[in-house]
Amino acid sequence: MYPPVISVSSLVKRYRMGDSEVTALDGISLDIAAGEYVAIMGPSGSGKSTLMNVLGCLDKPDAGIYRLADADVAGLDDDALSAVRNRDIGFVFQGFHLQARRSAEENVALPLRYANIDKNEAQKRAREMLERVGLGHRLHHRPNELSGGQRQRVAIARALINQPKVIFADEPTGNLDSRTSEEIMNLFDELNGQGQTLVLVTHEDDIARRAARIIRMRDGRIQEDRRA
Repeated sequence: MYPPVISVSSLVKRYRMGDSEVTALDGISLDIAAGEYVAIMGPSGSGKSTLMNVLGCLDKPDAGIYRLADADVAGLDDDALSAVRNRDIGFVFQGFHLQARRSAEENVALPLRYANIDKNEAQKRAREMLERVGLGHRLHHRPNELSGGQRQRVAIARALINQPKVIFADEPTGNLDSRTSEEIMNLFDELNGQGQTLVLVTHEDDIARRAARIIRMRDGRIQEDRRA
């Protein structure tokens, strides 16, 4: 097993809901090694999406330790977290989150443009990444000209463009039919086989079984952590 790319200890996240306080994460501790394929499951309100948001540096914990690639990120401010997200993390969402007026190539190149990479270099790398996910023939199509599966492939290419240390996927097949879901999951399997660390949030057992490790959550705690 490789060293952990993610290491958290006693992670706590609370939210205010009216006059009450809800503990979404209640002392979570876990390590995820580089190259692992992990599925996080749990019922609504279990804390799985909150955990992904914290691990993905979209939100900050209220207490605990979070080290990403051996860097302490738990206490970083918003600007520093944004830099970490763009450099070390890729996201794939159920709703694709593509910019409607931009082509597939432009959407994939966006993280590089935010990192001030030269436009020509960004376009070259975006084209290479779209080729990698089987969309080299759809470079100049906008999202509304693509199928759901193709849009998710564009999102995956965008997530990969900065060679992230980890990709987080939140219900990535939730908007897709069963055949297209299978194609997307086969792509994830291929990426993991090439060494990409994947953390997948899902409520579907058949999707979770594609992972080598399944973490089940309930009431903000890890209920089960099982490797295949």
